[in-house]
Amino acid sequence: MISVIIPVFNRAAFLREAVESVLNQTLFSTPAGPDWELIIIDDGSTDDTAAAARAFEGPVLYRRQPHLGVSAARNHGLRLARGGYVAFLDSDDLWIKDKLQVQMNFMKAFPRALVCYTGETWIRRGVRVNPHEKHRKYSGWIFDKVLPLCLLSLSSALFRKELFDEIGVFDECLPVCEDYDLGIRIAWKHPIHLVPKPLIIKRGGHPGQVSHRHWGMDRYRVQALEKALRLPLTGEQAELVKREIVRKSRILVNGFEKRGKTREAGHYQEICRKYGPAAGPA
Repeated sequence: MISVIIPVFNRAAFLREAVESVLNQTLFSTPAGPDWELIIIDDGSTDDTAAAARAFEGPVLYRRQPHLGVSAARNHGLRLARGGYVAFLDSDDLWIKDKLQVQMNFMKAFPRALVCYTGETWIRRGVRVNPHEKHRKYSGWIFDKVLPLCLLSLSSALFRKELFDEIGVFDECLPVCEDYDLGIRIAWKHPIHLVPKPLIIKRGGHPGQVSHRHWGMDRYRVQALEKALRLPLTGEQAELVKREIVRKSRILVNGFEKRGKTREAGHYQEICRKYGPAAGPA
């Protein structure tokens, strides 16, 4: 069984299209297709998200919770999920119709694989854009590649549910970059497999994006990296993490100094001194 989880907060218009992209999956359209369920977790929306979600028929479960954040919403969905496979879809993203079919074929061909993710098509304010080189996707043992930025786009991933029993669920202390934190924990223990075909559409640039509400995303990445140091890392892995903490902290020092926030800049200067050379130009 496949459990699809959509967390949503005040995105009724986007939600309708996201759900349609799930219902239109070729994997679900044949009598021989697998059992599946769609779980929509409404994170305390104040628009007509509830009406939009309840308009759909089929194995669609709608649950509402107080506004606790996207990590809490995804964890709520995981607790309800009955499937051995789990896929997340952000409410502003879309799946290409054969997304799950291609990934299930991969997972059946490689039964030891615990997670695979796909290529992406990016849309910003209605216009297609090309990702930069730094957003290049990698496959295999990619611990070093997930430290600079989040490579594991949750909307593109398919997980065996047992993975969450092993590495844990989403960190509800992180308002953003919870996917970055999850990617680090997975890549520390397991290969992350890439299906390079673009099978999702990521829609960005709209005011409802969570990242637009949080300046200085590296603050939360540093928090996730410091948390990663509590894992039983190898010496090489720990050195890679410390190096990335210092790099991101230097960027934050410069950003806070430009804004005249000396106390915050001093905090990240201390972090630089703790894990490496004193902060200099980023």
